[in-house]
Amino acid sequence: MQTKVEKKTNKAEGFMKSVLILMVSQVLIKLLGFVYRVYLTNREGFGDEGNAIYSGGYLIYALLLTVSSIGVPNAISKLVSEKVAVGDEKGAHRIFKIALMTFGIIGLVGTLILLLGAGYIANVILQIPESELTLVALSPAIFFVTIASVMRGYFNGRDRISATAKAQTLEQIFKTVLTIAVVEIVVLFYGENVTVMAAGANLATTLSVFLSLGYLALYYKIYKKNQIPQVKVNKEYKQENVLKVVKNILFVSIPITLSAIMSTLNKNIDSITVVRGLKKFLSESEAKVQYGILSGKVDTLITLPLSFNIAFATALVPTISASIAKNEHESASKRISLSLLVTMIIGLPCTFGMMVFAQPIINLIFPNAPSGSLLLQISALTIIFSVLAQTINGALQGLGKIMVPAISSFIGLIVKLILNVILISIPSIGVNGAAIGSIVNNVIVFLISYYILKKTIKLDIKPLKYVIKPVLATAIMCVCSYSFYVALIGASISAKVATLISLIFAVILYFMSIIALKIFSREEMLMIPYGTKILKILERLGIYKKEEIR
Repeated sequence: MQTKVEKKTNKAEGFMKSVLILMVSQVLIKLLGFVYRVYLTNREGFGDEGNAIYSGGYLIYALLLTVSSIGVPNAISKLVSEKVAVGDEKGAHRIFKIALMTFGIIGLVGTLILLLGAGYIANVILQIPESELTLVALSPAIFFVTIASVMRGYFNGRDRISATAKAQTLEQIFKTVLTIAVVEIVVLFYGENVTVMAAGANLATTLSVFLSLGYLALYYKIYKKNQIPQVKVNKEYKQENVLKVVKNILFVSIPITLSAIMSTLNKNIDSITVVRGLKKFLSESEAKVQYGILSGKVDTLITLPLSFNIAFATALVPTISASIAKNEHESASKRISLSLLVTMIIGLPCTFGMMVFAQPIINLIFPNAPSGSLLLQISALTIIFSVLAQTINGALQGLGKIMVPAISSFIGLIVKLILNVILISIPSIGVNGAAIGSIVNNVIVFLISYYILKKTIKLDIKPLKYVIKPVLATAIMCVCSYSFYVALIGASISAKVATLISLIFAVILYFMSIIALKIFSREEMLMIPYGTKILKILERLGIYKKEEIR
């Protein structure tokens, strides 16, 4: 028989395994995403101008996608996990079926809006006429993603997070391969026409989403053979009528979706204000290039840590919801606290490492378009606040405080809009004004969300453990790795090789610093997948004393 402590440890480790699965998936997704974004940016005939057309159209698509589906996985996973936690299998499956129908209709409407309104959006809203074809190519993807989002939420709520991770990874594999293939086919038939190339790149998104949905449908077909019998014998719970289920789904999904809309609008504000503001003192062509640097290079790099960290926000919603449904508040508190600690450990080195190595990173990844280092350095300050807000908002949604992320994001968004309009029009600031607006936006969202979280649930956040030690580890990493980089350059090592070696050295040094500073407690180490084995290794190395881990 397992003791209560062992059961808690196993549950916590199970939570962290789900996080690890998602995190590995997101790492693969981002690496693959880098492949096609680097390819596009460096492709002759595409470059920063192509990125402006590609990103302008893609961000409008992302906004409509957010309205129709982005909040859906967390909403469905929250509701399903609550039903499963109390044994209501039939109720969980009913939520899935009704959500599939409801959001399928919403997704179809989103597709039609983008398809029929492509001309107006491109010419009037974006003022980038070349993006019209891009919007048309993306329009069917909204319906496909909406259906896939419901399925992902259902599997997450049933603790089948691996299905979501595999589907997203497959989608990115398809997207990477198809983006390169379609663009090369376009060049073969139309030449280096940047408008058609951008549309072809986004057509690859639609095709990849459709193929990913096919995987989820196949997974569900296999999974339901074992799951449906449980639903049929589960008769002890009263069946809710369709309207009540739809109301419950929308009650949860709308606030979550509003929060996601605010995040997407953050980048849409850039797409609408940057070119407009820069055209006051730059030519239209140069203004588009500056926006292309922001959207195609800087945003791609800045969102990398967010993609890794989203594993916590995704896994926390169903996990915390289930814990609260079973009245296990202590368990919820520990998982939130651990998630915040790991988020700090992820966010800090990404923030300051990107500031220190801004130009070398851009030279390495975008050798044919190396501008934008100052913009990247400024934008990097958003990372730490973004990842912390991301984790906190996932916890708040799991705790039932689903309106808080939307409200805090809305306040931050209004401030960013005002700052963008004022700052971008100043010649000495220019496009950097968009980065400054994003920093202030994310700081506001973090402060409001953290304040509400602290009032909602008891957290044991010690400054030494959560701030001082991670900052010290980050400082050690930055100083030593950049000194190493300078030494390599001085030894006539090529800049690209020196950058790669220095970044690898930085990662190794950072993890060594985390271990040496003993940031994780014994209990937290045990929560990590394979934590027991890791502790034994650290014991042999003398980092932890034997009595500390036995």
